[in-house]
Amino acid sequence: MGGLRGSRQLVNCRTIQNMSDSPCESVPSTSESPNKETQLKDSCDPLSLIKNAVVVLTRLPDYKISALRPPTPQQFYSEDDSCSSSDSDMLWEQDDDSSDSDFSLSNNKRKTQKKNSSRNDNEQAPIIVSSAFAHCSTETTKVRPNLPEKEVAVGMMILAKRKTMKWQRGKIVDIVTKEDGRLKYKVCFEQKGRSLVSGHHIAFDTIPDLEQLYVGARVVVRFPDHKFRPGVLSELPSRKNRLRFLVFIDDHTPLYLGLPSFHLVCRPLDDILEDIPDDPHKAFMARYLKDWPYPHLTQFKAGQMLNVQLNGVYQRSEVQAVDCSVMQVLFQDTQVREWIHRGSIRLQHMARFLDINTVEEQDYDSD
Repeated sequence: MGGLRGSRQLVNCRTIQNMSDSPCESVPSTSESPNKETQLKDSCDPLSLIKNAVVVLTRLPDYKISALRPPTPQQFYSEDDSCSSSDSDMLWEQDDDSSDSDFSLSNNKRKTQKKNSSRNDNEQAPIIVSSAFAHCSTETTKVRPNLPEKEVAVGMMILAKRKTMKWQRGKIVDIVTKEDGRLKYKVCFEQKGRSLVSGHHIAFDTIPDLEQLYVGARVVVRFPDHKFRPGVLSELPSRKNRLRFLVFIDDHTPLYLGLPSFHLVCRPLDDILEDIPDDPHKAFMARYLKDWPYPHLTQFKAGQMLNVQLNGVYQRSEVQAVDCSVMQVLFQDTQVREWIHRGSIRLQHMARFLDINTVEEQDYDSD
């Protein structure tokens, strides 16, 4: 009996296989109830043994999706980014009747929504954002690369400090070693005159290599009028700044530049802040470099009104345009336009915020 059942199963399996190869399909009668033979056919059907292909879709993080898209102006730093954006880390918003220390997190929206409803659009207090500036470490590094120093030799053309905010092109005619071992460079300027300067007051007269650059690098910037001024490299090229470098000049002026417009200082100080003569700007840069790559930026739109410091006095101004981390303002009294950084201490809201933040940190440290 066992052999007979085995042969029947084999015959049934072969029959089902032949039927599956046939282009014609048989339709079983609906009146028949399933029996052992039909169950046996189903179990022997080779098609039932074939595994079905399953496609599993995994959602990529937002930053990976944005990185795969081609760059468009709308994808760069936008003033319309929502508070829940992946770029936003912390947002602060000032109440209209608050004191200097009265800031609240913007996720507590009940108070601000009531007050904003009574304000005009151009009178709204700005949001201050602590923003992740880039997703790639090569765009955020603020550590000086461990690279061999380029040689500085007699006969080289360099840029050298002539005055506090004035550097000029010249040639090294001699290198002098002082008693304490420090090197001084005797420079003969193209526009007449000579000077004996230190290594942190001369810059290479060549375009720097990208691998030499980092946030906090001491640089000299060439202006369109062919004048040279010292500054600090403050942003590396990324999608958020449309692949440009941001440099803060020592007088607190921010500039977006291309690589050919600035030069690396030959022998910068270990603490480059010691080379900045303006104390308020020095304090600003110290805070900026400490916060990087999460700089504090105000969010303004064209047409909004704000108070901006000019010659030591806050003046009423209107935002004319916003370009990544900088914005152009128009002073109402003088009708003068100027580009300033969106985190500048010249902005009244930012100055108050930074003062409060500093006090809170000091209180935290004392505890």
